[in-house]
Amino acid sequence: MADTSDTRTPAQIEADIRARRAVLAETLDEIGVRVHPKTIVGDAKAKVVSNIDHTLGRAYVGVNRAVTDVKTKFTHDDGAPRLERIVPVALVAVGLVGLLALGTRRRKG
Repeated sequence: MADTSDTRTPAQIEADIRARRAVLAETLDEIGVRVHPKTIVGDAKAKVVSNIDHTLGRAYVGVNRAVTDVKTKFTHDDGAPRLERIVPVALVAVGLVGLLALGTRRRKG
């Protein structure tokens, strides 16, 4: 048979109760902070900011890669422009701008 008698003194029992109350009070305070609306909103804001930073970082890397790819297509390894590629693109761009300008003049006139 197991001995179920408590050999602690009343002072020891009261000290244990005080210690457990302190731990319980600390736990309840922590729960109160976690469920407080300001804490919830702050956590949500931090998560959104983190997601935005991550998305912007990925976008920056993608744009930087695209710019680098275009730059390598229109410049030599030494940085000199590749006129054989730049001139045709410039002519097409000028032609498109001209067509847009003509289309706009016709609609107004």
